[in-house]
Formats: sequence, structure tokens, C-alpha cells
Amino acid sequence: MKRPRELDAWEAASLLASRDITSEDLVRSCLEHIHEREPLIHVFTHINPEAAIKQARALDTGAIRGLLHGIPFGVKDLFDTADAPTCYGSPIYAGHQPLADSAAVAQCRAAGGIMLGKTVTTELANMQPTTDTRNPHNTDHTPGGSSSGSAAAVADFMLPIALGTQTAGSIIRPAAFCGVVGFKPSHNRIAKAGVKSLSETLDTIGGFARNVRDVALLTSVLTGDARMILQPNVDVALQGIRLGLCQTPEWHLADNDTQTAWAQALQLLQSAKLSKLVLPASLSNLVAVQKDIQAFETARSLLPENRETPNRLSAPLQTLLAYGETISGEAHAANLLTTQHARQQAEDLFKDVDVILAPSTIGAAPQGLAHTGDPLFCRTWTLLGLPCIHLPFTKSVNGLPMGLQLVGRYGQDHQLLSAAHAVHTAMRLV
Repeated sequence: MKRPRELDAWEAASLLASRDITSEDLVRSCLEHIHEREPLIHVFTHINPEAAIKQARALDTGAIRGLLHGIPFGVKDLFDTADAPTCYGSPIYAGHQPLADSAAVAQCRAAGGIMLGKTVTTELANMQPTTDTRNPHNTDHTPGGSSSGSAAAVADFMLPIALGTQTAGSIIRPAAFCGVVGFKPSHNRIAKAGVKSLSETLDTIGGFARNVRDVALLTSVLTGDARMILQPNVDVALQGIRLGLCQTPEWHLADNDTQTAWAQALQLLQSAKLSKLVLPASLSNLVAVQKDIQAFETARSLLPENRETPNRLSAPLQTLLAYGETISGEAHAANLLTTQHARQQAEDLFKDVDVILAPSTIGAAPQGLAHTGDPLFCRTWTLLGLPCIHLPFTKSVNGLPMGLQLVGRYGQDHQLLSAAHAVHTAMRLV
């Protein structure tokens, strides 16, 4: 029999709605595990067990609030929270207390969710780790970033679901390294109010869970779109899915583990309608464009911090900001125009396929905690604004999680989630 913390979110939601379990039992089960594992994994920047238990008791005696009634969730320390410090992964904001919740946190609470804690992010959600948050599968390895704590917490069964953000690869990469499902919706599907901004063109809110159905439940709450929900008794047949196989122009940089995972996936997905997909020339050189847009817009978004407290920024972040300042407004305008045209052209990728299978990362989580890994295989899809979901299903040669991502048509997030559930079910047979 599963312990409460081991329940999938959709299982827990059903049991809580029927009053077959209590939210207090679920929250206490998560807190007990956090008490045991947090000293090793270092997931949280803030946690208030007493407040969470109090909220759970109130929910257990009141009416059912919504889809997340009584379910604990984690919040990346980039989202404002009215009842917990929000430090954005930077000493500049140590002890900073917002007056209100971000829109995403407010939506989760309105649906009955219980914020169990704020999870570690990298410095101002860039590449520099701020704590020694560790990969639960091997604590000598990075959990990825910048949504480090959210991915690690879900992977370690501290929480069933958690919020994250992606500007380059900050949902897909930590999901891949920690072996959980990470979903980056279509750009601007989820309100970004109250989330520290890096790049208006790229920033996207998403989440983590241990299966597709759970992340779909979370996304339904965040978008208000009931089509996202995957009913337990309704499954899409893999045989009906047209799956485009896109190794991307960066495939030559994929290591042996990623190449092996790709080969395994193709064997497991033979019953789908598989076809090779090669990005056209107009979409095959977008990594540099994404990097420059991110650098330019981050340099402007973090101009106050860089001007007022540059000595409290890490050297790598100062280097990024300095580079962003060298990019002219004219060059940025050209990059935005390129992005607009590319997003229009991306629609043609789905003429003959429903979803695209692509690499998530160069390989498994690198050893060491000083760097969170390379978002190379995420940059193009993020620039295009397309919904992406990482699906873990196998292991590297050294036993770390491995998987691949599915990419969907812009705005058709519900279709991607449905296909991802079928694909993940088949791939997890490995």
C-alpha cells in the first residue's frame, strides 16, 4: 500500500474529494520525508510546516475547493508569495517579502492547493547555482537549473507537483536530470504576473510531476483550460499518433547516453506512425538567436541589480549581463523579427505530424554542483514558443535518469499532453 506522499496527484485528488484520505495525513507524510531528506538534498529556501498543517486541517473540514483540494505543491523561489520570503536566488533579495502572491501561486491556492515550501532556484534564475541542491538519484550530480529545487523535490517524493519557469531550458533540463515529467506550456499560456522577469520574449511558467496526468492536472489549474485534464479511464492509442522524429541540428553533440535513449525510444514506439523530421534551414540556426535575445533582455531586466549592487552578482552573471549590453537595440529588433517569422514557420512542422520527438539534454546530469548543465537542446523550442514535455523512461550507463522530450503545436497544449501520456506509457516499458 502506498504511503500518502507516494500517491500521484490525481490519485490523491480523487481520494481527498471522496474524503477517503485527509489532507493533513498527506501533508504530514510529505513533511516527514522532507525532514529526513532535506539535510541531504537541500531543496527548500523556506518551509512552514505549522502553516501547511493548519491549512490542511481547514480544508479537511470545509467544502471541496477545486482540482488541487488538499494537495501540497512547491513553488520555485522566483514566484512572489505573500506568506513566505521570495529571494529570487540572490543575496540582494535576502528576506524580501512580497505583499501578494504571484498569479500562478494564487491560482493553485484558489484550487485548494497547499504551498508547502519555496524551492531553490539558481541566481536570479540564470546559470549560477546558489546552494548545493543535489540530484536525488546521485547527490554528487547536479539536479539541473534553474528550477533546481522543484525538480528535485518532486523526484524525491517530497511533493507531488511543483511550479517552475523556463527561459532557455530551466524546466526540461532539471526534469531530465532528476527523472521527472517537466512541462513547458506554449509561451504566454500562463499568467506571469508576480514572477521575476528575465526575458519577456522567452519566459514561460510550467511545472513538474512524476507522470503526465499529474502535470496535466496542474496545467489545467494554471491555464483554466479543462481540456488539459487527462481522465484516468480515457487513454489515447499510440497507434493513432503521427510522431515526427527530430534529432535537431545539434544532434552531433548528443552523448552516447542520449543516443542510446533515442534508439530505445524508437523501438518502443514502433506502433506509432513514425516519420523523420528535419528542421528547414530557416529554423535550424536559432540557438544563437535565442542566446542573444535572452542576454539582451536579461541585461535590461536586471539593470537595477547590476547598477545598484553589482558586487552582489556572481562573475558568470556579470559576464552575461555585460554581453547583453553589447547587443544593440537594432540587432535585438532584428532578432525579434527573426523570432516572429520563425514562430509563423513553425506551424508548418505539424503538417504531417501531431507531435515531435526530440532530445532533451546532451546527456545525463553532469557530476558536480558548480554548473547546472547545458540547455542546448531546449533553446530552439523555447524561442519558437512551442509546448514541450520531458518524458523520463530509462537510465544512463551510470544509473542516472534519461529521457526525451515531445514538442507540440503552439496553443495545442492539451493535444500534446494527451499524446505524451500515450507515448510515456509505451516508453516506460523499457
